[in-house]
Parts: sequence; C-alpha cells; structure tokens
Amino acid sequence: MTGSLLRRLALAAAAAASLALLAAGSALAHAEVVPSTGLADGQLYALSVPNEIEGATTTRVVLTVPEGFAIDVFAESPGWERTVARTGDAGVIGSVTWRATEGGADEGAVFQFTGSSRSPGTFRFAVAQSYSDGTVVDWAGDEDSEFPASFVTTRSSLGGGGASWLALAALLVGGAGLVLGTLALVRREGGRPG
Repeated sequence: MTGSLLRRLALAAAAAASLALLAAGSALAHAEVVPSTGLADGQLYALSVPNEIEGATTTRVVLTVPEGFAIDVFAESPGWERTVARTGDAGVIGSVTWRATEGGADEGAVFQFTGSSRSPGTFRFAVAQSYSDGTVVDWAGDEDSEFPASFVTTRSSLGGGGASWLALAALLVGGAGLVLGTLALVRREGGRPG
C-alpha cells in the first residue's frame, strides 16, 4: 500500500471511531475536537459535542476557529444547517455555526471537517453549545476548568515510522469503536417498544 492510501485509511478509521464512540454513549467530558494531535498540512477532524442536560436537546453549536488554523471542507451533517463567518481579507473561516433543523440532538452531535495549520503548534477551539431550554454552555476555559476549550496540536509529521504505524493504530481503534457503536445501537433498538 502507498503512504497516501494508508493515510486515507487511517483518517477514515479515526472518523469512524469518533462517530462510534458517540453512538456508544461514551459521552466525552466536554465538547472536543478530535484527534487532539494532527498533521499541520491537513487531515480529517471531528467536533464531538455531548448532550449533558437531561430533558433538553442541543439545538445550536458554534465553533470558533483559532487564528492560524484553516477549515477547508465540511462533511454533511443531516439534521443540521451550517453557516460560516469569514474574517480578514483572505476570507478565512473564523467561526462555524450548526443549527438543528428539527428538535435538536438529545444524545449529542458530531461534525466533521478537514483542517490544517499554517505551521505546527497548539490551537484552542472554543465551542458555544445552546440547549432547547435556553441554557448556553461556553466550552472556552482552561484545560482544568469546568468548561474547558478543546486543544489540538499539529505537527509536521506524526512520528518517525511514517504513516504505517498511524494507519494500524487508527484501524484498531476504528474497529473497536465500530464494534462498540454497533453494540450500543443494537442495545438501544432492543429497548424501544415496537
């Protein structure tokens, strides 16, 4: 396999794992952009937003894109309408807003996009999450705060062995995530009245 194919497989597996983990109900402690370490020249990321208020749904999510980080392409998010706000002369995306087109998400939401950074570094992503009961949670604090921002560190490469170790690790994590997600969906479907 070529390095490019391995990299694409690794990215697809990482995306599948993040979606499966959300479906499995393993709610993250906070809104989080994953993976937390990525390639500066670009890769697939997912914003995972848990629903933490009983009886309310997530109806709006606003991601503030840090300076020096660029979002290039978005994956479709069924049930959500996306708008972007651009900044500066270059028209760089400064923030992204997803609004629920129906009642909102009662289990959380995952939004995927490709991103890159001008140079390697650590980037702070703030997320504002609105609920159907009017509550707004600003995930913008320090790492040890009650409502921490999400941090992503980009590097020029992800290790000395090329992409093969990354592909293997991502495939293993992705496979485990898919199994957990499938089990959670079967369990959830089995508990619903017919």
